[in-house]
Amino acid sequence: MTQTQQQPQGTERARRAGTADAADMADTADTAGAARARTPVRRPAAPAAVPRSPRLWPKSFADRLTAPLPGLRAFARFAREGALRPAPAGLADIARLPFAPGPLPRADARTVAVTWAGHASWVVRIGGLTVLTDPVWSRRILGTPARVTPVGVAWDALPRVDAVVISHNHYDHLDAPTLKRLPRGTPLFVPAGLGRWFVRRRFTRVTELDWWESAELDGVRFGFVPAHHWSKRGLRDTCRSLWGGWVLTDAEGQRVYFAGDTGYGHWFARIGERYPGIDLALLPIGAYEPRWWLRDVHCDPEEAVRAARDVGARRMAPMHWGTFLLSAEPVLEPLERVRAAWAAAGLAPGDLWDLPVGGSRVLGPG
Repeated sequence: MTQTQQQPQGTERARRAGTADAADMADTADTAGAARARTPVRRPAAPAAVPRSPRLWPKSFADRLTAPLPGLRAFARFAREGALRPAPAGLADIARLPFAPGPLPRADARTVAVTWAGHASWVVRIGGLTVLTDPVWSRRILGTPARVTPVGVAWDALPRVDAVVISHNHYDHLDAPTLKRLPRGTPLFVPAGLGRWFVRRRFTRVTELDWWESAELDGVRFGFVPAHHWSKRGLRDTCRSLWGGWVLTDAEGQRVYFAGDTGYGHWFARIGERYPGIDLALLPIGAYEPRWWLRDVHCDPEEAVRAARDVGARRMAPMHWGTFLLSAEPVLEPLERVRAAWAAAGLAPGDLWDLPVGGSRVLGPG
């Protein structure tokens, strides 16, 4: 494992990382427009360097919000007419949720393999590394009923974890009991402002990045990109750390985009412009009802397909559904709607990787 320089406060800073684009930071209007496909172009990002000195983050990232967070009126409406779980009829298909765990596929330094462990947790094999995204192996998370499908990959079946990427600090994406299982020297790539959470837990190789910055580990570049979301973990830390997605690029130029947790909006087109030639987009399709309540922070299936086209992805793998019951849509509806939206867009059926929990696919170079 290539070692990178450790900063004085205990967090490892990105090397050869990119700086944020001020125009992109300020632009929060939804300018993506109609969904559109792009011709993939193999051109790796070439960001400038981040200052080496310890970095001081702002006390709040609320200025990065795409839309205001719900106020008292919205909470009052939700109390009157909202729903946190599907109606009984929507729960009837829990037994039909796709679950088909299998052995992890073989993957070398020139292939990309992904395995869906459930929710937003993936085992991504890229550039010879094993990377976990938002790892949640717990049966239950705070404030949510137990998972309705088991974890698709047994923890003991994992190869050595070479890196972990975290999208934001919500409990269904940042799970302390799971992370506690990792060696404290595991390289972690996290949003700006979240590094101290890991340092307090004695992790020693933590790289915090702002939007549009990137860092490299053993030939794989980790680029942190914007998302339409927010952050909060305690009573007084709303938007104190950033949120976003990750673009992983190997030496062959193969790219995997992990969107994390996000609503639909203009950032997808910007990501496609900055990172052309995305081979696979891991996009959320669930936790979207009631729509008026969740529209700004969670894509519905049709919006996820639009997002895949906006970023110019050649393939899409749905996630963030069928694991934890976070909202009111029927449990199988996200899968049914994303398949219909993909077909309606005239996209090749084989390019929708609608995997069961525990399922895997492999992508070769070219």
